[in-house]
Amino acid sequence: MITYYIKRLALIFSLLFSIIGFSQENVTGYFQPDISLNYKVHTNYSHNFKIAQRAFIYEDDLSYRIRQLDLSHFSIVKIGFHQSLGIGVQYRFRNTFDAPGEDELRITEQYKFSHTYGNLTVGNRFRAEQRISPSKTIHRFRYRLSLNAPLKGEKLDIGEPYFSIAAEPLLSIAKKDKPVYDQRITSYFGYLLNRETRLEIGAEYRAEEYTQTTHHIYFLLTSLIFSL
Repeated sequence: MITYYIKRLALIFSLLFSIIGFSQENVTGYFQPDISLNYKVHTNYSHNFKIAQRAFIYEDDLSYRIRQLDLSHFSIVKIGFHQSLGIGVQYRFRNTFDAPGEDELRITEQYKFSHTYGNLTVGNRFRAEQRISPSKTIHRFRYRLSLNAPLKGEKLDIGEPYFSIAAEPLLSIAKKDKPVYDQRITSYFGYLLNRETRLEIGAEYRAEEYTQTTHHIYFLLTSLIFSL
């Protein structure tokens, strides 16, 4: 079953990338795999650790070249029914792989809440970020609306797939720069391998600086998630 959904998603991504992407200017394609660990310290307090790699798969032509490596940590506190606050820190190693690109320290503040309607979960996430690099500091504000649902039955059981789709607008502000507006649309199929492990395969489209010269970015995403 999971193979069926992976093939479908890969086919959709390939068609969108070939029909839409290659017909536009300012197009970049990336492959981004990541591995994360969710660790529950207490009933209402948990940690998340993640390592992610981003590589070019299309720039001016088809190719594969590593762009960056990200290491991140989030501390999350539940503050009510389906609500949480989080603070995170991330370090991006870019100069090593894609000079003269700069390394970056990112600090993130987060608020999340969700509602469940039958087997559908509607999630809301607000984030404020401070992206600190040698040349400048960027303040970014984000809101994500997501829909998640199991693809079998009313609840997700071991060995069953699920689906998620999300839309997220972003505003970036930096000293002496014009505000930058971005839009992201992400979808993925997931699979609950066991009580501690999930696998997700997805695609994302980003329209960056869409009030100026829009840059179209396509991602092929894979995630392996462990929960303890």
